[in-house]
Amino acid sequence: MNSQLLLAHFEKDINKLKEEISLYKNENDLWVLKGEIKNSPGMLALHITGNLKHFIGAQLGKTNYVRERDKEFSERNVSKENLLKGLNEALEVVKTTFPKLSDVDLKKDFPIPFLEKIRPTLEILFILYGHLNYHLGQVNYHRRLQ
Repeated sequence: MNSQLLLAHFEKDINKLKEEISLYKNENDLWVLKGEIKNSPGMLALHITGNLKHFIGAQLGKTNYVRERDKEFSERNVSKENLLKGLNEALEVVKTTFPKLSDVDLKKDFPIPFLEKIRPTLEILFILYGHLNYHLGQVNYHRRLQ
């Protein structure tokens, strides 16, 4: 089933993001911006958490999560513990939602427009997975610069 394959990849990379966040020895470094870097690792962790809880949790899993996207980019100095707690919550949302999605569900239109267009759910999940990986790479690169 396609949802099991997607789940395996999302789970692996959310866990990798948690590992990257955990590897920061100095918690303050999670919020450091240098040069043209506009998003700190802490901010990216908040953003991925909100993104997954909104698009996968609220839209597909029918959770009651209400996204506050602006806060994902404005909050600062959230503890490493709380960043990891949020990523764990996002992982749980993914782990409980994906097994409920059949191949038929994946072919259906996503419940809301995405980037101003109605798209199949499977396409949205591929976009979300790419988005997760993009930011995972940014966090990895930032961490190695510290």
